[in-house]
Amino acid sequence: MSGLAVYFARQVVTPARGRDENLDILAVVGSAGHQTVILPANDDTIVEGTYSLHFDQGTGHARIGAIRSYVPREGTVERAVEKVYAGNLAAATRGWWGGAVYPSPSAMGFAEEDVLIPVEGGSAPAWLVRAEKPARTWAIMVHGRGATRAEALRALTPARRLGLTSLVLSYRNDGEAPSAPDGRYGLGMTEWHDVDAAIDFAVAHGARDVVLFGWSMGGAIVLQTADLSRHRRRISALVLDGPVINWIEVLAHHAELNRIPAPVGRLGQYLLASQRARRITGLAAPLDLKSMDWIARAEQLTLPTLVLHSEDDEFVPIGPSAELAARNPAFVTLERFHRARHTKEWNVNPERWESVVERWLDGHLNGRTLPGGKAPEPEATALP
Repeated sequence: MSGLAVYFARQVVTPARGRDENLDILAVVGSAGHQTVILPANDDTIVEGTYSLHFDQGTGHARIGAIRSYVPREGTVERAVEKVYAGNLAAATRGWWGGAVYPSPSAMGFAEEDVLIPVEGGSAPAWLVRAEKPARTWAIMVHGRGATRAEALRALTPARRLGLTSLVLSYRNDGEAPSAPDGRYGLGMTEWHDVDAAIDFAVAHGARDVVLFGWSMGGAIVLQTADLSRHRRRISALVLDGPVINWIEVLAHHAELNRIPAPVGRLGQYLLASQRARRITGLAAPLDLKSMDWIARAEQLTLPTLVLHSEDDEFVPIGPSAELAARNPAFVTLERFHRARHTKEWNVNPERWESVVERWLDGHLNGRTLPGGKAPEPEATALP
């Protein structure tokens, strides 16, 4: 039991060195520009929407769209290949499925600047996407655990429409920014310093205030930033997608998913929080998981917060998000999605995701909010 608890604890905080190519690419049909790909049917590949297929150890990348056919008896699904950004998909045999559809802002049609954010241990690369006119409000976007900054690109369109300049970050241990001294995830307790450095950068380049976006663990990082940043008064709103609201519940969920007995899972949590277990976990300092329980601290969240979360999120269940919104309706608005897997709400319904974010943020940034912190519904247009 102790050995299993140690393994579980270390897996939680140790960054993966690579992605597992766990999806067979059965066939690619058609010529360039008119291709479809045939894949095994699984919980990810049979959900409508737009996704990424990465192959050749991540050097290849294709954007995958609509389902053309699904044969449950054969266990296969055929989907449209919308665009191949890199690599030879026709020669690929294995890959992995992802939600970060675009590889860069320029792939979306936005002019990007590559900038470096000074952080502990060096500089963290970031994309800067300027608003059409000089902006005093910036959007700072924070991806999730095991993902890259490309995950956050889905927020560029509503940010641009609202006239915000966007800064899309990397942070410690994500494979682009410098590693932390211990080489371990802090689950938000350490990474928020890199977001604070990004706010430094934004303020130095003309930002008056910022909106923080966070996906999955990026949501936990954003909440830590809002709680601890010296720039707290400059943070005007939070937008969280599939966020980790309470690590204790998420870790218990993952122990169950991996068929780890509940007592072993609790022992793993204890090891992460124990000063004496640092040599076992590799952490430079123990993690105070209770301080990141925003259910218990619900009344302390006093920034307007929009949470977008799918009922079918298999990785970070929606329960804590729903409870946070129920306990703090004055500041937290929950927008529920369906069918989408973890942080893939945009992939399933990009129009709805973008319109919800745009309408809600517009209401808050321009002072048009209703009691309870909600933005008003758009006015009906009379027919001629």
